[in-house]
Amino acid sequence: MAFMFLRETIRTYRERDPAARSSLEVLLCYPGLHAVMWHALSHWLWRHQLFLLGRFSSHIARWLTGIEIHPAARLGRRLVIDHGMGVVIGETAEVGDDCYLYHQVTLGVARTDSGKRHPTVGNNVIIGAGAKVLGPITVGHNARVGANSVVLDNVPNDTTVVGMPARPVDRKARSRPGFDPYGIPCDDSLDPLLRDLDQMHCELAELEARIARVAEEQMRQRQTAAE
Repeated sequence: MAFMFLRETIRTYRERDPAARSSLEVLLCYPGLHAVMWHALSHWLWRHQLFLLGRFSSHIARWLTGIEIHPAARLGRRLVIDHGMGVVIGETAEVGDDCYLYHQVTLGVARTDSGKRHPTVGNNVIIGAGAKVLGPITVGHNARVGANSVVLDNVPNDTTVVGMPARPVDRKARSRPGFDPYGIPCDDSLDPLLRDLDQMHCELAELEARIARVAEEQMRQRQTAAE
């Protein structure tokens, strides 16, 4: 079972990362894979109530890989953590199958209450570099979270969110089957807030032009009247 887990995870790395030239290179040189392997041990210790050993094991993994995964967190199959440095996955976080996380992603808390405090991430989700997904929220299947986004609310299935706080992009830019690097669709979708500001800027420029035309017309009328 462990061998099957390792083999399918390495295969996923090779399929999704064009820089991966061989399975041996992935096995020896990819800290994301090492972190997931360490977590399998840490999580086993945690489930058998060896809490201190589980935490110590995860601490060693953090020191070796730069990726911090609490031993109680639940990770699905074929998880890819690309680059990995600075990734944090909290205690009550749950990650589905075939997910892809970039560096500096945080699955963290929005408050310090007991119980479920961390996100639940569905299957086939991509979370871009620097994104923060905070609180006991749900990120639906096939969702995409753009780089540097801050997600504080539930994300529906098949939806791309970007921005701070994150909001869905237009329907035409919603996620579709396939791989979107860094969680950003390839059709150059804008942050919804930036798009709204851009629209306001265009409307303001049009209004200024209309005012200038009216002022110019009034000036001509005054000159005509003076003559």
